[in-house]
Amino acid sequence: MKLSNKTQALQDLIAPAVQACDVDLWGIDFVPQGKRSLLRIYIDKAIDASAEPVVNEAGEVEQGRGIGVQDCVRVTQQVGAILDVHDPISGEYALEVSSPGWDRPFFKLEQMSAYIGQQVALRLISAVENRRKFQAKLVAVDLENEMIQVEVEKQLVLEIDSHNIDKANLIYQD
Repeated sequence: MKLSNKTQALQDLIAPAVQACDVDLWGIDFVPQGKRSLLRIYIDKAIDASAEPVVNEAGEVEQGRGIGVQDCVRVTQQVGAILDVHDPISGEYALEVSSPGWDRPFFKLEQMSAYIGQQVALRLISAVENRRKFQAKLVAVDLENEMIQVEVEKQLVLEIDSHNIDKANLIYQD
């Protein structure tokens, strides 16, 4: 789960702007696409179930909820201004800001720790057990050794090095 140099530089540049909007930077995807690139920013914030309902600037009642439309608007404005000043992306680009959603992508091993016991989809760089793609139950996250354990069919538990993970995301289940 290593970021490219360009993605890391973009993340370092925009992180303070996102934090200034009182939300957490979950991760970013930078997809260069010839003349028009895509910069997708995922933001999140903790849900406070005990919070009193409040009315936001848009007149919506928020009840300790996660990310709302107004959060995305504020981050888009802040990050857009930073990108205009520093101009780190050559050519045209589209800027998208959203919550990670139900099928949240994982950008850091630490993010996976809260989802032990749930189903994840993994795409690996190098095959493990002759497979590069898995849908499996997340059994353990070992931050110290930078490994995860997943349970695939027939109770087979595999250890996967985090540096071998190209993409990982949660599989939403009712």
